[in-house]
Amino acid sequence: MRRAEIVAAARLWVGTPYRHQAATLGAGCDCLGLVRGVWQALGGAAPPALPNYRADWRDNRHAAELLALAERLLQPAAGAPQPGQVLLFHLGRTALPKHCGIAAGDGRFIHAQEGLGVIEANLTAGWRRRLAGLYEFPGTH
Repeated sequence: MRRAEIVAAARLWVGTPYRHQAATLGAGCDCLGLVRGVWQALGGAAPPALPNYRADWRDNRHAAELLALAERLLQPAAGAPQPGQVLLFHLGRTALPKHCGIAAGDGRFIHAQEGLGVIEANLTAGWRRRLAGLYEFPGTH
């Protein structure tokens, strides 16, 4: 799959309301649901069942789940974010990533944020400081 296809698929989700643990275009999703929905829209297999995580990911029982999913299902990448890559972010003072989005190019990314829904936002210095990992969907070129 091409990077431009990933970004175009992610942009279709802009305006989708925030809904915890959902992954339905137009009806609702959270940050992980956005990535899951884009992956499935582009022909990826449904990801495994997810734990019942809290919206703020503070549940220590599942603290490492987001990173574990990325490591198991995606391919690690290095360097500066490229369009179509999945971005993982630290939030607060946590050591493990608690938020994710998709790089859109030109210093922007697409993510689902509580209270705002799915938006395309600037990858500001504050977001860049929180960047915890870069990943590719399998088969990206």
